[in-house]
Amino acid sequence: MQVPVPKQFEQACDILKRMELNGHKAYFVGGCLRDWLLGRPIGDIDIATSAHPQTVQQMFEKVIPVGLQHGTVIVRYDQQSYEVTTFRVEDDYSDQRHPDAVQFVQTIDQDLQRRDFTINALAMNRHGIMIDPFNGKEDLEKGLICTVGNSYERFREDPLRILRALRFSSQLGFQIEEATLTAMNTLNAGIATIAVERIAQETAKFFEGQYINTGMHYFKTIALSGYLPILKDYPAITGRIPQHMKSLKSFGAVIALFHWIEPAIPIQEWVKQWKCSNQIKHDASALAEALSYYHSKGLDHWLVYSLDANVYSDFCRLVNILLTEDLSAYAVRQIEASLPIHSKKDLEIDGTELRRVFPAYEPGRWIGRTLDQLEKQVVTGQLANRQETLKEWLKCNPPVIT
Repeated sequence: MQVPVPKQFEQACDILKRMELNGHKAYFVGGCLRDWLLGRPIGDIDIATSAHPQTVQQMFEKVIPVGLQHGTVIVRYDQQSYEVTTFRVEDDYSDQRHPDAVQFVQTIDQDLQRRDFTINALAMNRHGIMIDPFNGKEDLEKGLICTVGNSYERFREDPLRILRALRFSSQLGFQIEEATLTAMNTLNAGIATIAVERIAQETAKFFEGQYINTGMHYFKTIALSGYLPILKDYPAITGRIPQHMKSLKSFGAVIALFHWIEPAIPIQEWVKQWKCSNQIKHDASALAEALSYYHSKGLDHWLVYSLDANVYSDFCRLVNILLTEDLSAYAVRQIEASLPIHSKKDLEIDGTELRRVFPAYEPGRWIGRTLDQLEKQVVTGQLANRQETLKEWLKCNPPVIT
């Protein structure tokens, strides 16, 4: 089958052309083709070639050898990065993560045979000729997730593919083919052998999905929570996830969701067992505090001021999911726009000026506490952010030195 080459691929066609002129075969492969055929935004454009990685390095000026042992390099071309991988087949996965060894091959069909799902086992050359040995395009049209070849073999090779199937269901709204789902249900215990970091990464993408409720149906069907950190010890959490979920854009929001469902588990424990970054910990804590504040006091200037703008969307979604209230990010941003200050640095008085107001006081924690008081007074509209007004208030409310 031949199709017009999409505009998004035109620049990368030069890479394929250069490889062909040097006597090698080269194709666009995988997720970029899947997303293009579905009319979705295309992320990274990946390329597969018959050329060995050392040969690829010789053909291009800027190459980053990110995985030579597995045949992968990054080609920098016209200020863009392209992952280029040599056609390969893989041996057993003893660690259920990496193949024990790879063998370079000469045909794209052999390379596609090692891939996880039919919808990812697609290739296209620079002339728009599609290669689809496992009817992946048909499965895209059917909205079906199906493994390449034997499902049990694919999931035994890498159990993370079970999570990937769930993630694609959540992202695309696809059904999981019956034999594939049966194998997922049979081999779900393999998830426990995977590094927590990989599980967290896939789980975050799962909860980001536009069709999270479709994915959640399969998540519960195969009882996956029995093999995930914390969830395996608190099975009631999964059953209490609201029936009508919305996508969450950060894993911090996912942790805040779980914490709301089961407050007895501290956020710190979620962060520890899921091996999350400090940023995720910060977002989860901020969202949990904001939810609690909103539940008792509603939406006000102090709540919006206390939240980072990057979590507004997730905060509103969590309110809609957990408190069944209709809160929009637009409403939050309207309040943000009306705030008298946006950080403590915007106050018309600082620590140095405080020392001038109270020259008899020795430097100490009172400075930070006083600035915190002024900050809240200004944000909540109790005081105007004018230096004279703030000084007058300070004279009537002198700091307490402890």
